[in-house]
Amino acid sequence: MEWTTVETGDGAKLSVRVFKLPASGEEPEAAGDVAVVLVHPYTILGGVQGLLRGMAEGVARRGYTAVTFDMRGAGRSTGRASLTGSTEVGDVVAVCRWVAENINPRGILLVGSSAGAPIAGSAVDKVDEVIGYVSIGYPFGLMASVLFGRHHDAILKSQKPKLFIMGTKDGFTSVKQLQNKLKSAVGRVDTHLIEGAGHFQMEGPAFDAQMVDLIVKFINSLPK
Repeated sequence: MEWTTVETGDGAKLSVRVFKLPASGEEPEAAGDVAVVLVHPYTILGGVQGLLRGMAEGVARRGYTAVTFDMRGAGRSTGRASLTGSTEVGDVVAVCRWVAENINPRGILLVGSSAGAPIAGSAVDKVDEVIGYVSIGYPFGLMASVLFGRHHDAILKSQKPKLFIMGTKDGFTSVKQLQNKLKSAVGRVDTHLIEGAGHFQMEGPAFDAQMVDLIVKFINSLPK
């Protein structure tokens, strides 16, 4: 694991962690040509990159470089968090561009958890190197849409492949709300429902291994 700092276009300094396959002598199951950038949940409710460490380590063990970071106002990063995540889109773009320039993967998979999902979704088409998107618990519900509704169109109108993972007991978005929203999506759209899982449960370590499996499976399904 390596630490670095990435500066955004408006001067915020973001704390970034890079996870790579441990030097154990084992052969990775992946060629490692795709980097996975993970975007943490809502900063204002305590979201930080540490919540994604289990997933990042799991992805790295499977042979892919994983990158987590604190968005502005979270953890060790400077700046102030926004209510709607609009400013944080620039944070995601800055980190993805740093990954493209310094790690130089074939492509980048963006993964957003909870409020990180709409924020990441708004960045997908702003970085050419992003080749796919995974959402974990995208808050499409009515109340959450007051804050994050401005992000919906960006991912629904993106032609890039996308996977939406959601628990059937998600308190922010019902299965029906998810299905109705995705009717207007273009390009390849996959969904994976986890029976009985709640929104915040999926952010916990008990689901890390399952999320890693779904992420790696999705990467392997993308065009080479």
